[in-house]
Amino acid sequence: MHIRTTTRTLREALLLAAFAGLCGCGGLTPEGDSDRVVIYAALDEEFSKPILEEYEAETGVRVDAKYDVESTKTVGLTNAIIAEADRPRADLFWNNEILNTLRLHRLGLLESFAPEHADAIPDQYKADDGTWYGFAARARVLIVNTDLVPESDRPTSILDLADPRWKGKAAIAKPLFGTTASHAACLFEAWGDEKAKQYFRDLKANEVAIPSGNKQVAQDVASGRFAFGLTDTDDAMVMIERLGAPVAIVYPDQDEGGLGTLFIPNTLARIKGSPHAPAADELASAIISPKVEAALAAGPSAQIPLLETTDASARVETPRSIKAMTVDFEAAAARWDEVAQFIREEFATD
Repeated sequence: MHIRTTTRTLREALLLAAFAGLCGCGGLTPEGDSDRVVIYAALDEEFSKPILEEYEAETGVRVDAKYDVESTKTVGLTNAIIAEADRPRADLFWNNEILNTLRLHRLGLLESFAPEHADAIPDQYKADDGTWYGFAARARVLIVNTDLVPESDRPTSILDLADPRWKGKAAIAKPLFGTTASHAACLFEAWGDEKAKQYFRDLKANEVAIPSGNKQVAQDVASGRFAFGLTDTDDAMVMIERLGAPVAIVYPDQDEGGLGTLFIPNTLARIKGSPHAPAADELASAIISPKVEAALAAGPSAQIPLLETTDASARVETPRSIKAMTVDFEAAAARWDEVAQFIREEFATD
């Protein structure tokens, strides 16, 4: 009897020790691993991965990153977060645009957090309730093949995509994903339904090509497949600086009375119920920082610093140097479902 009791006691002790290890001992906390964080990143892997790897090397914190593919940029990760809502896997969502971050906000899937440099972000680029923060912006620009289009003949407006003289010679990324989706929603908000719907119908009638993503648009224009296209400054700058392609950037709609150029920030949000909250907060403060903004501004993506404390020069135009499009991102995000339905029906695309 005595031997049985001792064996049973030992077995129970071992089980309790193992359970304690899972719940908080041995470097773990009740909220999850203190030395691990999970981030879903929509910013191109070639730009975001080095930053996350450097953080991992400097801190010893394991950073598990899930990246999205170009063809479903942002939307794929957004849908994953929605699907995982009852049991979140991600702690942070590093979005390379803002529309889908706001969709998650409207669904109640984000929670407030306070990164170290939050006060340095202009009010228009952060949520009133602290659920998301904007940083490192990009501009929506026209990329023009200089071998095909002389400077005097370059398009100057996004309306030129629908100009019959460019029929079959221009391209935009699929307007259901990434910054192109954000741009579409912003146009519906700025122009109203009638004008926005007619614009996209005109694009279709003008045989505007629809490659999978902004990077593909930039590549196709650089190769001479198209005369010009609508893309982001980061993809255009890679063509110009890294590859030396015969292309130029045009910041659209700068004329008096023009719409202005749309600037879209990266956004960082913390997922509601994030499993590694303390580690997530530390990584968030590292990402939304002058150091990272300066790195993104100096790197191949040439992104535009937004933090007032970032000491870095932009290699592209900024909202301070050219006319920026005035847009209510929250209102645009609220319209997304109906905009997406129209685009799917009009372009018969998934």
